[in-house]
Amino acid sequence: MSRFIDAAATAHVLTVAAMEEASRLDQREADLDHLLLALTIDAGTAGQVLRGLGITLDAAREAVAAEHDAALASLGVRVDAPPTGGIRFHETGGYDWSERALAVIRRTGENDGRSDAAAVLRTLVHEPSGLIEAILSRLGTTPNAVIERLDEAERYPEHRTGQAPTPAVISGTSEAFVPATPEAVWALLADPSRMPDWEPSIGGVDKAPSTPEAGATWTVRTRAQRPDGKAIRINPKTVRQRVELIETDADRVIEWRFSYPDAPAANARRLRAELESAAGGTQLRLFLAWERSPDRPRRLKTLGRLMHPLMRYMIWMQLTQLGGGIGRAFR
Repeated sequence: MSRFIDAAATAHVLTVAAMEEASRLDQREADLDHLLLALTIDAGTAGQVLRGLGITLDAAREAVAAEHDAALASLGVRVDAPPTGGIRFHETGGYDWSERALAVIRRTGENDGRSDAAAVLRTLVHEPSGLIEAILSRLGTTPNAVIERLDEAERYPEHRTGQAPTPAVISGTSEAFVPATPEAVWALLADPSRMPDWEPSIGGVDKAPSTPEAGATWTVRTRAQRPDGKAIRINPKTVRQRVELIETDADRVIEWRFSYPDAPAANARRLRAELESAAGGTQLRLFLAWERSPDRPRRLKTLGRLMHPLMRYMIWMQLTQLGGGIGRAFR
């Protein structure tokens, strides 16, 4: 992606994760601490560095709560901690960044032009209020230690190879971090009845096999309602989706093919998930490809080239939503 698109992608992913964390406490403003929590589940260098220092999502949540309690106690205020619940960001509205969190995001990239999650973390650990430094202290580290680990990690560029099912109209790959063991993530992905828990387009499952093997098929229903209750307009021919399990290797790899039995000219999609144990959880690699139906008329080449960047962005968004949905099931 271009630098501009990369910056927009980073901002989108961190914004969603931070505001999801704020919603657990029924807060509508995402602050510096929520940004730190979002970075602990980053799939790239920033998240890997934090988790390598022992700063997992759960550990960071505890440190944040302790720091807020201590700040109130220093003012002579003692209140019960607000109850934490599930993530409610997608069912509610009215969220925004605090001014100081927004300032961190805006300052990122001013020096070297980088705006990835690692660059955000560099800016965050030296934010002027001292809140992040205090939280890091509770986690047994310092801003300088985080920077040193980032420097060390970034001496060696990330090497990512990819493959995609063929034939494909367009395809893409993405990585996500899930704060759960590979066994727990596998149990979620391998259970057809739990598909609506993580796949954003699926609203229900009909007659799912309990322990499917490669070649098994079942039917799912396209989601007709958003998490906030608003209806989703659906083509009647795409209400039913046929799912075929293409490959399964316990705790490591699973791949599905989704098609529309009532719309034979519609493109099918293939989704593959590869799981790898990582510090604090599971590194998840996702492959998504849309297969062209032989019954679908081909676009003019010129139109196809013009649409290509938009389609790639749509693939990226779909992968981001899939990775986010899987991770959210364990948060």
